[in-house]
Amino acid sequence: MSSIVRRAVGLLRGEVVEVLDARETHRADWTFPSSPRAVPAARSAVVERLEEWGLEGVRDTAALLVTELITNSVRHGRGGPVDLAILGPGPGGGGQGTVRIEVRDEDPLPPRPREEVRPEDESGRGLLLLTSFARAWGVHPGPRGKTVWFELAVPG
Repeated sequence: MSSIVRRAVGLLRGEVVEVLDARETHRADWTFPSSPRAVPAARSAVVERLEEWGLEGVRDTAALLVTELITNSVRHGRGGPVDLAILGPGPGGGGQGTVRIEVRDEDPLPPRPREEVRPEDESGRGLLLLTSFARAWGVHPGPRGKTVWFELAVPG
């Protein structure tokens, strides 16, 4: 078992469904159970992988946006597993100068922006954050739900 798998399993106390590690292709995939504990585990996995790839320049923004998307998947994803993928720049990745992150859940409905978010509201800002920080983002329907993705420009 690789160190990445051991760390991810430890973060969720043995609840990670699977972790695929493809460092040579600049792609990493994880599947988490639909649980609030998936949020910090996914965030930590993304931060660790981006640091391993030398992509600290996008680490904090990626962590923020992954937190939002995984939280939405846990809240609205119909209870099924939540898939997370990172495609870094380079071979088999997100393209030169781009990191692409994808979150798949079992809810087929695309996310909708809230009409009005009051200052005291604790939620409803995720799509605004995506629009503000991502180079691009979108939604793809799939056979089992949808995938929400975003791309970040790698500084330098």
